Amino acid sequence: MKILVSDSMSQKGIQILKNAGFTVDVKTGLPENEIVKIISDYDAQIVRSATKVTKNIIDAATKLKVIGRAGEGVDNIDVSAAKSKGIIVMNTPGGNSHAVVELTIGYLFALARNTFLANKTMKEGKWEKKKFEGNEIKDKVLGVIGLGKIGFEVATLAKALGMKIKAYDPYINKEKATAAGFELVTLDNLLAESDYITIHIPGGEKTKNLINKDSFAKMKNGVRIINCARGGIVNEVDLIEAIKNKKVAGAALDVFSKEPLPTDSELLKLDEVILSPHIGASTHEAQEKVGIMIAEQIKEFLLTGKAINVV
Repeated sequence: MKILVSDSMSQKGIQILKNAGFTVDVKTGLPENEIVKIISDYDAQIVRSATKVTKNIIDAATKLKVIGRAGEGVDNIDVSAAKSKGIIVMNTPGGNSHAVVELTIGYLFALARNTFLANKTMKEGKWEKKKFEGNEIKDKVLGVIGLGKIGFEVATLAKALGMKIKAYDPYINKEKATAAGFELVTLDNLLAESDYITIHIPGGEKTKNLINKDSFAKMKNGVRIINCARGGIVNEVDLIEAIKNKKVAGAALDVFSKEPLPTDSELLKLDEVILSPHIGASTHEAQEKVGIMIAEQIKEFLLTGKAINVV
């Protein structure tokens, strides 16, 4: 059986599949039309976040039995189209979550202390100590939108740093959140009371533009926002306006409605915004872990039919 690896993947994961007797072709960076031409040769496909497994690809897949996502979010896979053809879609929940947690906490400090901009001006030969007076996060309110594995861990670490946690998640077990010392509130309450807001929910139509012009109007003046979840949840046009109007004091974004971020994006011109190219899960440890996880899952499914972490 043949497996197509469409995005970069841990060599240990690839070796697991080869040792199991599979033919593994690593072909990264292929556009949709090129994948359409070759996908009929494969029994399985493995992707990360770069490759979009579209309906066109799935329609052309005559042998495909399983699509594996080395990561958690599957918004780059047309799950409905796969389901209609009886193709299993599986992911690796939790495999790279701590990497995203650490980036989020890093951004929390960076926004509070202006470290990215201070670094930039220092390298320009400036010494602007007074300009970069920051804020302490202790005793500030962190609003956490989404208390899944990542959101819960971010909230736990932030609470240990002395922050007060307000969380919005209509699906979370209330007793679990209360036991951890988090206050579950409505989204409107979270927006109105938070000094910092961090987002940890899936992307998609249900959450698209969740944070928009109306949301910003409900927030405190000087709020700071972090999004290491999915692009499109924060309306970028409305965010830019809120920053220019001084409603939002700063934002840290790892994800965008269009990726790569267009070179003419106004976000690139704002000193108040910290940007990174969707690196939340990009640590050596996380990528090795999810690569091994998805390889083991694909191997198990193709050899025994046992499906693990099916979406």
